[in-house]
Amino acid sequence: MKNEELKEKVIEKLKNVYDPEIPVNIYDLGLVYSIEFEVKNNYTYCTVEMTLTSPSCPVSDSLVEQVKYYTQSVDEIDEAYVHLVFEPMWQPSMMSEEAREIMSVSGAAI
Repeated sequence: MKNEELKEKVIEKLKNVYDPEIPVNIYDLGLVYSIEFEVKNNYTYCTVEMTLTSPSCPVSDSLVEQVKYYTQSVDEIDEAYVHLVFEPMWQPSMMSEEAREIMSVSGAAI
C-alpha cells in the first residue's frame, strides 16, 4: 500500500476524534500537522504530529491517547506515536471550510 493511501486511512480514523468542547473533529479543526510513516523489518510505524487549540487544553492527555488508539486501529499500522507540538501555534484559520460551517451553525466560538 502506498503511503498516500495509508495516510487517507489514518485521516478517516482521526475524524472520529473530537475535543469534547468543540463540535468538529481534530483533523478538520486543523490540529493534525503531519502524518509520517516508517517501515522497519516489515513493521510499520506512524507518527502523528499535532497541536491543541490551547496549550492549557484540559483534555490534552485524552486527545493524545485517542489519536494513538485510532491511528493504531488501521490494520497496516503496527505502532503509533503522537508528537504534540505548539509551533506553529494553532489558529482558527487552520480549520477546513466544513469545520467553519459547523462552528458557525452550532454557535461555537473559537
